[in-house]
Formats: sequence, C-alpha cells, structure tokens
Amino acid sequence: MYRYFGELLSRSAGSALASGCVDSALPASSSLMRVRRYADAANQPDDPNFFRMVEGFFDRGAAIVEDKLVEDLKTRESPEQKRNRVRGILRIIKPCNHVLSVSFPIKRDNGEWEVVEGYRAQHSQHRTPCKGGIRYSTDVSVDEVKALASLMTYKCAVVDVPFGGAKAGVKINTKNYSDNELEKITRRFTIELAKKGFIGPGIDVPAPDMSTGEREMSWIADTYANTIAHTDINAHACVTGKPISQGGIHGRISATGRGVFHGIENFINEASYMSMLGLTPGFQDKTFVIQIIAEGANGPTTPGADKIFLENNVMVIPDMYLNAGGVTVSYFEWLKNLNHVSYGRLTFKYERDSNYHLLMSVQESLERKFGKQGGPIPIVPTADFQARVAGASEKDIVHSGLAYTMERSARQIMRTASKYNLGLDLRTAAYVNAIEKVFKVYNEAGLTFT
Repeated sequence: MYRYFGELLSRSAGSALASGCVDSALPASSSLMRVRRYADAANQPDDPNFFRMVEGFFDRGAAIVEDKLVEDLKTRESPEQKRNRVRGILRIIKPCNHVLSVSFPIKRDNGEWEVVEGYRAQHSQHRTPCKGGIRYSTDVSVDEVKALASLMTYKCAVVDVPFGGAKAGVKINTKNYSDNELEKITRRFTIELAKKGFIGPGIDVPAPDMSTGEREMSWIADTYANTIAHTDINAHACVTGKPISQGGIHGRISATGRGVFHGIENFINEASYMSMLGLTPGFQDKTFVIQIIAEGANGPTTPGADKIFLENNVMVIPDMYLNAGGVTVSYFEWLKNLNHVSYGRLTFKYERDSNYHLLMSVQESLERKFGKQGGPIPIVPTADFQARVAGASEKDIVHSGLAYTMERSARQIMRTASKYNLGLDLRTAAYVNAIEKVFKVYNEAGLTFT
C-alpha cells in the first residue's frame, strides 16, 4: 500500500535499494523498511488500530530520513557503526515509554460506589515535561492514549515546543455524572497521577481535551497545589488551559481553532503548492476547495485513505502540524506560570509611552522643516496603528506568537518536502521534520547508564 513512495524513495535512498538484498517484488518503500527492520508498516491493514497507524506513519518517515541522518553524523565511527547508531536512536524514539493504568472508587450522589478507569501515557522524555490533554470518554483505551501521546511528541517537535508527548483519558460519559461527581473524579484522578509521578510542572503537564475544559483544569491545579505540591511555588504550572484567575492565559480557548486557520492560510497562500493542485493562491474567489483536506482532529486519516488522497492529487495538511495551536499556547501559559508574571505587564506602559514619544518627535521634526511660521502639523495615526500604539495586550502577544509559530513551522515542512522530493505528501514531510529534531536531541544528549 506504499507503492506511491517507490519512485521518491529510489531517488532519496537509491544506494540501499541497489544493494541487491531487497525483495524486488515489493514496492520500493516497503522493501526499504523491511531491509531496515522497521515495524511491518508495509503490511498494515487499511484501517489498523490507532497506535499501529501512527507507528506506520513514523516508519515511513524514518525509512526516508535514515540515510541523511547517517550522512550528517559527525562521529569518528565506521559507516556501519553510524548506521547502527541511527537505527538504535530511531528505535528509541518510536515506542511509548510509560503507560499508567489506574482504577479508583468514587461515591455517587445517590450513595452508590463506582470504580472509574483512567490512563496516562508518556511517549517520550527526550524533552521534559511531557505534555498532552486529558479526555473524558467511554471510548478511551490504552491504544488511544498511546497513539495520541506519540502524536504529541511529533507535534511538539514540528512547532518547536520543548515538550515530550503525553495523553490521558478517563473512561466515563460526562453526561451521566453531576458536576459534584465530575469534580470528585477529576480530583481523585489527579491524586492517582501525582502518586505515580505522572504530573508536575517539570514532569508531566496535562491540558484540556474532549469533554474537559477550564473547570477541570482548575480542579487539577488546585488539587495538586494543595496536596503533594503545597510547598512548590510553581505548582499551578502543573496543568495548562486554566481560567485566567488561576494562572491561565488569554487566547488559550481559541488557540486550536486559530492555529488551524493560520495553518491553512500558510499553505493556501503558497503558490508552488497551489500550482500542483491547479489552484490560485489565497482564499479569494474560492468557495469549496476539495483539493485540500485540513486535519483539525487527531489521527482522522487512515493509511488507506492517505494513499487514496495522494493518488488523487489531494493535499492533506497533517494533524500534527495543523492542530498544534493548542499546545503552542499551552507552552506560553506554562512559561507565564513559571515566570509568575503575565505577558506585557512589565513593558506595556513603557512601549505605549515610547510610541507616543516617537509620534511627537516626528511631528515636531515636520513642523520645524515644513510648518508655516512654526505652525502645527498633527500626526494622526490610523485606527489600526492607534491600537498598536496603545501597546500589546497579553492576547495580542499570544496571537502574534501563535501566528509566527505556525508560519515558521509551515516553512520548515515545505523545505523538508522539497528536500526529500515528497511533493504533496506533507504528512511524511512533517514526520521527517519531527524525527530529525527528536533524533538530534537523543544523539547530542547521549544515553544515561547504558
């Protein structure tokens, strides 16, 4: 099912394919992955389980980037030793490091006792803390949290957020519980995470996800800060997505949706990609665009569907880039909590006064040069400039930082796609980009106690 990568892989890794040790009956990419002993991604069913699907996409990217990683190693090792090093680190990156499964009792409002199941997966600690949301759903499973945790690792790498990936889930239907019962469940789950070292500002930082929001994050922060971390001044940095009064940040609620918009905008304005689709750049004069699929959700496209899209020249903007707005602004909130000061508070008045002094200086210079007998030449700022002159609010700074992050990350994915001749296969380009960054961390840091 990977036959459409045969041509590009024969260009990017021709030496391995020409060695004569591959099965010529297999597609080139499949052969390459088998020779390199990656997981059996080439034989995946069209609709594999979630975690296996993510592993398959990882294998595809790893097979493409391996030769370049070996080539770029600056160690005094033989070619064989370098390749073994690269393959070893790739095997370290791929699996989920830790999975915590907990069961705990709660007393319902009617007096009955119920046992609730919950999970927290930590995919990677190449950067700490780990980062990922907590979802409440009856569909939660170990496979799901492992898959979502691994996606978080690659997502953070793509947008240069220095976190490892994690994800949690509690197996409940929130509609069946009162607010009081949901608070009990949330606080008890927090304690279970804390008991096992799965939460903390420098360890693992949850965030909102499906059926959770500011309220649940506030309960988590309060529980952690008033129990195990009662002496930790940074305790409220244990979770992001909190209300503003509890250390949250302006712009977090809209961050994921705003990131999706910026992500689509970055690609739809790129002339080279639009020409591949037979479209003109920009949103103007477009109503329905069926040549582009933007993945706002996590893991919405199976390998089989991905194959069909590429064969039909449909551009898929991948989830691991497109919905990274949430974790990007969560990173800003985490930094705010550690700094114990909101963005702009120290500079707001100074910047505003400086802007007005600049306008007055320009006005006085014009009056001296061109004014009739020293008459006034008032400088009247436009409405947009007036808003900027007043100084940037925390929300302005967050929105600007998010837009910059999404634009820079899009450019990196585009360069990677061009470098490896991937065409419209932005998903593989994003995985390759993430793998290169995570690999660099492991390679330069080394391994402890090996």
